[in-house]
Amino acid sequence: MATDIINEISKKRAYKGSDVNMLTATSTIVELAIAQKTFLISKRPIWADPFLPNIKTRINSAFSVHLGIDNALQMREATQTIYKLQADTLVLLAEFKIQVEEDFKNDKKRREEILTQLGFSSYHKQAQQGNQEALVNLLFQFTKNMSAKLKTEITTAGTAETIIDDIIAKTQTLKDSSITQETLKSSRPELTQESVKEFNEIFKQVMSIAKISAKFFKANKVLQSQFSYSKTLKAITSGKINPESPESTPDNK
Repeated sequence: MATDIINEISKKRAYKGSDVNMLTATSTIVELAIAQKTFLISKRPIWADPFLPNIKTRINSAFSVHLGIDNALQMREATQTIYKLQADTLVLLAEFKIQVEEDFKNDKKRREEILTQLGFSSYHKQAQQGNQEALVNLLFQFTKNMSAKLKTEITTAGTAETIIDDIIAKTQTLKDSSITQETLKSSRPELTQESVKEFNEIFKQVMSIAKISAKFFKANKVLQSQFSYSKTLKAITSGKINPESPESTPDNK
């Protein structure tokens, strides 16, 4: 039992986010530092080559050795595809819902019947909070219950047919993407204590670079924000390439 406790402690992550997303975020930050290395090295000569490229190599190695050599890039792409798909689908669902609410506001009973029948009453709130299972359930209920008669009723009231078709199309796309992601996950090697130790060391090293760099770029809020782990992580999980809004200092929240 004591050994189990020690093993659990040794596997504790120093960071928020999944291992794949953490390595993706730290890789993004190091790439940014490399792009700005002329200025950074002028402020901190110890970062001269090959310091930053070596960290990039270390991160790539962690992907290969600990997460599967042929699988890491595909896994990151599959994960980002799902996050992007979820974000796009939620926008469509919100646009559909507000139109139904307004188009049927004079018939509240029918409005609630439609939203309940299509899964909004049961799953929309949870889906908006990032619950992937709730989103899938909503989409499948939406697709299953969107009869030709109901579709005509809704489009006649004002909602464009294309938005309904787009939501239905997202259902199969999300299903296929989720299957791909799960297949890739199942083919990854089992993580060891050494794996987590390496992940933690990479995270801590890159966070030091991020914090120092953010101070160096205090006059440039856009660049400063891009050295934020939390902003970078959020950008990854929302399907965006780079964080958008400035943040005063990077952190691991």
